[in-house]
Parts: sequence; C-alpha cells; structure tokens
Amino acid sequence: MKHILPILIGLFSILFSSGVSAQPGDQVTWDTSVEKLSDTEYQLVMTASIIEHWHLYTTNIPEGGPIPTSFTFEGAGKDYELVGGLEESESHTEYDNIFDMELSYFDGEAVFKQKIKLLKPDLKVIQGLVEYQACDDQSCIFADADLAFSLDGGKAVVKQLEVDEKSALLSKNLKLELQNPEQLKGGDQGQSGGGGLMGIFVLGFLGGLLALLTPCVFPMIPLTVSFFTKQSGNRKKGISNAILYGVFIVVIYMLLSIPFHFLDSIDPEILNTISTNVWLNVIFFVIFVFFAFSFFGYYELTLPSSWGNKMDSASGTGGLIGIFFMALTLAIVSFSCTGPILGSLLVGSLTAEGGATQLTAGITGFGFALALPFALFALFPNWLNSLPKSGGWMTTVKVVLGFLELALAFKFLSNADLVQHWGILKREIFIGIWIVIFGLMAIYLFGKIKFPHDGPLKKLGFIRIASGVLVAAFVIYLVPGLWGANLKLLSGFPPPMFYSVKQQESDCPLGINCFKDFDEGLAYAKANNKPILLDFTGWACVNCRKMEENVWSVPRVYELLKDDYVLISLYIDDRKELPDDKQFNYRLESGRVKQIRTIGEKWATFQAINFHTASQPYYIIMTPDLELLGPPQKYTDEETYYNWLKAGKESVK
Repeated sequence: MKHILPILIGLFSILFSSGVSAQPGDQVTWDTSVEKLSDTEYQLVMTASIIEHWHLYTTNIPEGGPIPTSFTFEGAGKDYELVGGLEESESHTEYDNIFDMELSYFDGEAVFKQKIKLLKPDLKVIQGLVEYQACDDQSCIFADADLAFSLDGGKAVVKQLEVDEKSALLSKNLKLELQNPEQLKGGDQGQSGGGGLMGIFVLGFLGGLLALLTPCVFPMIPLTVSFFTKQSGNRKKGISNAILYGVFIVVIYMLLSIPFHFLDSIDPEILNTISTNVWLNVIFFVIFVFFAFSFFGYYELTLPSSWGNKMDSASGTGGLIGIFFMALTLAIVSFSCTGPILGSLLVGSLTAEGGATQLTAGITGFGFALALPFALFALFPNWLNSLPKSGGWMTTVKVVLGFLELALAFKFLSNADLVQHWGILKREIFIGIWIVIFGLMAIYLFGKIKFPHDGPLKKLGFIRIASGVLVAAFVIYLVPGLWGANLKLLSGFPPPMFYSVKQQESDCPLGINCFKDFDEGLAYAKANNKPILLDFTGWACVNCRKMEENVWSVPRVYELLKDDYVLISLYIDDRKELPDDKQFNYRLESGRVKQIRTIGEKWATFQAINFHTASQPYYIIMTPDLELLGPPQKYTDEETYYNWLKAGKESVK
C-alpha cells in the first residue's frame, strides 16, 4: 500500500502522543472565494490557513511519501468543465528524514486555483472536497473538508446530510473498542501481491516481446538498423544513433503514462476503484473483445494516417530531433499491432493497487522490449542474418494474441457479475467459455480454421505444432474444473469455487463455515470461545482468490481455519443494497457525512475507521473480546501465513 507508512506514523502519533491537543482538521482551515473572468469562466480559489509549526503537503508528492493534497469538484464535466490544471502557490522543498525523500510543503498559507467554464449557465453554487495530510515535528493528521463556491456573490453553504437518531446508533455500532490497537503497527506484513513494480515491468516487457513478433513491428528491425549503420557515416555513429533511437522509443511509451499520474494526484484512490466498478468492468469487457477481433483481422486499429505522415516528414530533420521523430513514427505506424497489447496493459495496471506507478513500470517494460533489438542488432549487425524472414507466422502470432485478449475479456465480465451477483458467469460457465476459446486456438494452430489475413498453409512448422499441443494440454487441464477441480495454476482468474451452478453447502471459501456479518460472527465466536479471523476481501479481488485457493487450501492452514478460528469474511465491493432499515448516514471525523447504502460501503467504512486501511486481502486475528492477537496480515506465502495463524492461536489466554 503506497501510503501505509505515513498513515501508521500519523495515526499512532495522534493516539499516543500526549503533546498534541488539536483535533484532526484544526491544524488547517479552508476558505473559498471566486474570481469572475467572464460570463462563463470563473476562477475557484481555495486558501488554506496552517497553524504555526505545522505544514501542508503539496498536490505533487513522490510515490511512497505522505498523502498529497487533492481536490474533487462535484458536477465537473456535467455542469461545468475544468480548464487547465490546478495552480498552487509557491511551496518549500527539503529532504524529509521520516520519508527518506525530498518533499514539497506549505507553511502558514497555501493558495490553490482552478479555472472553470460553465456548461450550465444558471449554475449558482459549486460543491467540492479537499483531502490532505498535515504534519509537525511529532505527528501527522489526515483530514478532509467540504468546500462551497458561490458564483453569484451570495453565501455559499455546504450541503450536509443529516445524521438522525437511527444513523447515530448504526454509526456507533461500526466502531470497535480494540483492546490493544498498537498491534496495528505491524500492519505492513505480507506483500501487496503481483511481484511489485518489477513484476509489472516484466509483464510489460513480455508484452513488448509479443509486439515485436507482429507484422507491424518485426519487419522494421532490419530496415531501421541497416539505415543507421549505413547512413551515419561510420559504424560508431550508427551504433550510437540506433541506441539513441531505442532510448527515444522507451521515452515515448513512458510519456503515455503521465496523464494517469495527474489523475492519481487529483484523487489518490481514483485508479484503485476501477477494479470494483461494475460498469467500467463491462466496458473493459467490450474493449477487450474489440481488441480481439482486430487481431483476428476483421478490421484494423489505426491512428490517423496524417499523424504518421507528419512524423515521417519531421524525421528527415536530422540530428537528435530527427531520430526522435523516427521513433515516434514507429510508435504511430505500429499502433494497429501494439494498441491492443498496450490497452490490455493499461487496463491491467489501472485495476492494480499501484495505479499510475504500476502503469509506468509496465509501459516502460513494454517500450524497453521494443527498443532492445534495435540497439542489440546495431551493436552486432551479423545477428540480422539469423532473424527469421517476415511471413505468415506473424499473422499467426496476431491471431493467438486475439484469442488471449478474448479470454481476458471474460475476466472483466466476471468481475462485474461477481460484484452485482448477476449469476451469469458461474465458475463452471466461465471455465467452459475458456475451454471453447482455447480449444478454438488449438484447432487454429493445427490449421483447421482460418482468419481473414491467413494465407494458404502448406505445412505446419514445429513451433506451431508444439504450440498447438501445449494449448490442447491446457484445455485438458481446464476440463476437470467443470466438476469442481481447484485449478491452482489459474487461482484468482475464475470465479471462486463456491460461486457455482451446483448447490453448495456453503457460500464461503473452501466450504469453511464463515459469516458475512461481523456482529453475527462475533456472537458465534463468543458462544464458542474461539478467536476470530477477520477477512476483508472483495468479489473482484484476484489476490484474495489466490490466498484462498493457494494458501488456505494447504491442509495445515485449512485445518487451523476450519477448527480453531471463526472466519468472518467482509466483502468491500459488494454492491447489494442494505435493507432500508439498515441504511444510514455516517459522520466522518472531519464532520462530512457519508451515505452508507450498500453492504460494501458499510464494511469499507468499518475497515477504514477501525483499522485505517482500505486494502484487500487484509486479515486480522482477535479474540471475541476484541483483543488483537498479532499484527495484520496481507497477501503472503503459505509459511508466513501458517506461522501467523499458529502464533495467534497459541497467544489466546
């Protein structure tokens, strides 16, 4: 979790520091004003007044640092549009020993400005929200504040929801009186999953290698390398130009991720919410199917030809600028092959926990893989003779990628189905669809079906036959999944085993008796005098499924979970609405009121106010008396998880 360090530092310094008397939000107060620029354009001005010895962080903070200041404007894009980026007053920058990096912050006062243009002429008031972190030498606070802007000179009043007696009672029930919250200091246990940034870089690199094998890119390698080695006057300069060409390719692809960092700084959680948004997952399903059929050859994804022509003309300028535009020309003309792969990488990164940072890592790996052969073949031109000739095999690569895109598309549709409980893609149906897709891929590789761009197939090569055999073997591996086999190699991709067309004894992971309501699970734990395993999970959480199918299923772990703990699984992304009498308004510490309408909203708020995190999977072990038995645990390996459970069990008095 990218902000876990500042959150833990701030939380525990507030809870246990006797020298801090101010409440969160008192250290920074916010005022708003409006500057009219024309009949339809206004400047929204947000001024932060910061008390002495405290400082407020800027909107642009490096990964791993404190939480940046971020603004959200209600109705943007509908009632009005944001013009340009957010402007901020001059800040101070210095090295911070706690975060081990240079950080920019404000002292005394900070002014932020956002220009807007009205789309709705009769708009009178704009509502907004600012979220921020402020620190002094001993502690940090995390707070937010509602903002209101009057466009007609009247008084702007923030609309607040009311917290009635029912809401107050239900809100009170969400807060736990943990006996030893200092155990939460160990909350950085485990891994975030997925191998971190290096793992994402490697995946991007593999995607780039696949793109190299497509007919849009592969023929460019010998042509471009020969151009540099022959046209640069001498071999040394040709090599340096080819390497520079490769560097520019990497830079160009890295630049594609920059807009997403701006999104991440405006709202640090904006990218993390994608994986549980139902309609975005449906849109991704449609996009992936669209990508798949472009790879099958039914249509081409191309950027406007004028772009490529302009870049090609600019590449004749010579020098560094000419080489840069040659690299940009490659990126544009190869888009029909690289676009779907990049689109898959984009969607995969944005649904991951690291958001824009992981996207940059992945897209850099992609660009590095594309650039590498140009540099290597410039250094060792004799290797060009060993390259296979362009031909029909590249069309085969594109079609295979199309099948892979189609298979991945159903993962996103499955996410939406799980979150909404539509019951469309139960586990067996999902696996059956994959059997059909990969079965068709095997038949294609064996030459029994063709697509529009396939030429006459005279003879099957060894690689194609071997690939067909491997895909057929994978199909055979999938078949037992129709009858309930675990399929550990695919853990996290198909729906969970209890989401089945067959009648299940339990809708809990691995059939373990579990509770989906904390109060019910707590009552059972008290009645049976057993410790609790509190499991914050999600229907669309891949790492949650991996933990359940690869770690929980191990016999010694399974026995502990089944016999020695009461499992309470709370699904953060469950969009099912609570009964009317269970819906309520919750007042945050900042004073803002949050509507709790769905099961997921209730348990997400429960997790945030008691454990100060929003990550899944996230595991807590405690007694029925709410005594924490150890630090929280996240995605991790079998040995670590087993020892953690065992230590918790043995510590029960």
